Amino acid sequence: MASSGKVEEGPSAPSARRDPYEVLCVSRDSSDQEIKSAYRKLALKYHPDKNASNPEASELFKEVAYSYSILSDPEKRRQYDTAGFEALEREGMDMEIDLSNLGTVNTMFAALFSKLGVPIKTTVSATVLEEAINGTVTVRPLPLGSSVVGKVDKQCAHFFGVTINEQQAQAGIVVRVTSAAQSKFKLLYFETEPNGGYGLALQEDSEKTGKVTSAGMYFLHFQVYRMDSTVSALAMAKDPEASFFKRLEGLQPCEVSELKPGTHIFAVYGDNFFKPATYTIEAICAKSYEDTTERLKEIDAKILAKRNDLRQFETEYRKALARFQEVTNRYGQEKQAVDELLKQRDSIQSSFTTVRTIVNSTGSSSASGKFTTEESRYDSLGEDGSVDGKDKSNKKKWFNLNLNRSDKKA
Repeated sequence: MASSGKVEEGPSAPSARRDPYEVLCVSRDSSDQEIKSAYRKLALKYHPDKNASNPEASELFKEVAYSYSILSDPEKRRQYDTAGFEALEREGMDMEIDLSNLGTVNTMFAALFSKLGVPIKTTVSATVLEEAINGTVTVRPLPLGSSVVGKVDKQCAHFFGVTINEQQAQAGIVVRVTSAAQSKFKLLYFETEPNGGYGLALQEDSEKTGKVTSAGMYFLHFQVYRMDSTVSALAMAKDPEASFFKRLEGLQPCEVSELKPGTHIFAVYGDNFFKPATYTIEAICAKSYEDTTERLKEIDAKILAKRNDLRQFETEYRKALARFQEVTNRYGQEKQAVDELLKQRDSIQSSFTTVRTIVNSTGSSSASGKFTTEESRYDSLGEDGSVDGKDKSNKKKWFNLNLNRSDKKA
């Protein structure tokens, strides 16, 4: 996929920040091409490779790179124009490392982090860029449908020219590079400058796909997008819980989507830390990918629509999450209050149901409670069950009556 061709994109902000438009010597209504041209000239002028003994040039280079990282990105530029640096601080800025300017220890440190999967972007050395812009590089032909195998030294580049006609330009082309040795490299695309030199326009870092590393660019008859995986990685580091909402933010429009008839310059740049990169580069007409091209167009449209939905949903989600936390906190408070009320009630109720012990004047203890009256009542009963216990034997009982009528007659 085509990628944004920035020599250094999103470095850390200088301590004393100036207006990016002022730094690049451009006006606020400058076009993307004008901003890009201004950046190229200043980046080469102040690049550390050319100013090793001038620390001031290094600081100016960082300032130029930082300013371009803002103005070259449509979203960042819009944020800066609207709310200044504060908007960019909320979003965070990406960091790139120029391998050509690293010492041995720092190079090993960067290599370690790259091995661990931490996304570290690297820049193209000033030497390669200057040779290209001066038109002093050697360009080898790469006809459509053919491939070339090569080996390029670290921080060096092999340049290729792909010539296309009107029909091939309309159909689009695909340029891809693979490395069976899993070398680290960049695929670069250069635009032809008025002076006959070549200015870097797009770059794509190699990624591991299966048993090889690969990178590719495609130029079709509609707007092409690229997915920058570092956006998601940075969002994950910044806020792991909200990183889901940033997964589609990496889909960015490419600065160059289609090519005109003529010769176009590509390059394979050796991006390994310690050794050359072996590669195979090939150029293919996209006409054989018509079905794939249409599916790509459809899926990118769906992703863009889904990204807009997620931006709105993120606002709703954050509000709901804040409300949920508020309700959860209240739940805990209410539960504690209910437990305390029930505890107090149980304590009060127990005073009615528990037998209390009372100590009398003689020192002996007796039980007092709701069962005392009932016990006294049973103590007053006689042996025969009568209430007052008196003898009732003098009363005439019905079973002692003499009912023999013959005795009366006698």
